[in-house]
Amino acid sequence: MFRRLLVIVCLMAPVTALAQGAQVSFGGSSQDTSAPVEVTADSLSINQSDGTALYSGNVLVVQDTMRLSAPRVLVVYSSGGGQIDRFEASGGVTLVSGEEAAEAERADYNVADGNVVMSGNVLMTQGNSALAAQRMTVNLSDGTAQLNGRVRTVLNKEKP
Repeated sequence: MFRRLLVIVCLMAPVTALAQGAQVSFGGSSQDTSAPVEVTADSLSINQSDGTALYSGNVLVVQDTMRLSAPRVLVVYSSGGGQIDRFEASGGVTLVSGEEAAEAERADYNVADGNVVMSGNVLMTQGNSALAAQRMTVNLSDGTAQLNGRVRTVLNKEKP
């Protein structure tokens, strides 16, 4: 009897899948990762000796259709100093691309390969559904994401 009740309760609940890793779409389509990057913030501190720039306070990084916001973003320039190598966002990060959005404690955006690695309590929403994991790698070039670290997916039916 208990098993039958458990099966009925499970069938009535939203579909939940648990896995070690999952690949999903993110952003709906590819993004131009060679597009200019615009950064706005409350303050900027430049360190010439190590080739970094620290943006802090309401930081917003925009490139094509991608929007990344965080309290703190460190920009690391290539060894030649002329090009941006990566962005290191921390303090609670939100990444939006197309219709999808994701939140995490930290995000590292490697500009050259177009990958954003989000880590620490990642939560991604796609319409009425949500995915959670410890780590997510978003490939902005092809609009995909790979989630790892005890992935949990809650799928809800779309409302008519």
